Amino acid sequence: MSRRLVAGEDYPDTYRAFVEMFPDDEACLRYIERLRWPDGFFCPVCGTVGEPWRTTRGRLVCSSCRHQSSATAGTIFDKTRTPLTTWFETAWHLTTAKNGMSAQTLSTP
Repeated sequence: MSRRLVAGEDYPDTYRAFVEMFPDDEACLRYIERLRWPDGFFCPVCGTVGEPWRTTRGRLVCSSCRHQSSATAGTIFDKTRTPLTTWFETAWHLTTAKNGMSAQTLSTP
């Protein structure tokens, strides 16, 4: 049975905490990995549980069958060219805005 997520620990509760928790794409990717495999990496092909190898392109390689996988595979982030930090920040603003947010606001750098 999984435990409940705790604000400030499992996800940020303020914008300052958000910026500190997700400073780069690597931090965002590690967070997705933790959400996808809370008990450690699980190979979708052979079922092996354990620490995978990491490639330079961010892929995870099963130590048993050598299957390459990605934490973003099968998600809305799969094959995106937009940085994960941009996606995460957009999600933050959309979910915390009290009166919604325009596309124009999101598009400004």
